[in-house]
Amino acid sequence: MLQLLPTFLIYLFLLSAAGALPRDGDLGKQENNCNEEPVNTLTENEKTAGWKLLFDGRSVEGWRHYKSATAKIAGWWIEDGTLHKPGGVRAGDIMTIDTYEDFEFSWEWKLQAKGNNGVKYFITGERGAAIGHEYQMIDDATVKDPYSSNASFYLVVKPVKDKPGKAMGEWNRSKILVRGNHCEHWLNGRKVLTYECGSPEIMDRVTKTKFKKYPGFGKKITGHILLTDHKDPCWYRNLKIRELSNG
Repeated sequence: MLQLLPTFLIYLFLLSAAGALPRDGDLGKQENNCNEEPVNTLTENEKTAGWKLLFDGRSVEGWRHYKSATAKIAGWWIEDGTLHKPGGVRAGDIMTIDTYEDFEFSWEWKLQAKGNNGVKYFITGERGAAIGHEYQMIDDATVKDPYSSNASFYLVVKPVKDKPGKAMGEWNRSKILVRGNHCEHWLNGRKVLTYECGSPEIMDRVTKTKFKKYPGFGKKITGHILLTDHKDPCWYRNLKIRELSNG
């Protein structure tokens, strides 16, 4: 037995050098990978700051169909703590029951390669269609026009070129901020565009888009937040909002 001990120690040394045995630091990393932060919850600081959950991971309470305030939401699945719009299922756009004027809305989302979807705000039934300012969510590998690229104000304002996008299949974190006429789009912790509702620059750009047929598009209104029913699958989690004072 004593004669075998040196050989065994040499074997352990070779395994460790080859990475087959975890080092102390690696053990900590493995534990962290297994313990993700809780999703669809609010911290005490967030509660104090006025944040509210728009999705608790278990129900679609607080949401309604764009076309009906009473129809049951079907086709949007709740799975593993996510709100999932599967591909190839016509489930209809859904929007918040409440309307918002000045707000900060944050969410996490995931698409597959070549995926496309979007979050719209300033939604009103008076336009007769689910038309609003849209935060574009898309695989930029499929995009040629920066005005329709990821995190853009779809067709109207393009984001910065060096935005911190993540690969499709990974969770991206987005935020929309509206205070007065001032609006911001954020992506993965960085502000990627700003604009002023109703400004000459915005209203002129609108005339060059399909939105020109909707009177007043580009100006700020109080409205709903809407998740689009797109042909591509999309996953949402950590949908949170807080209303802001205009000042």
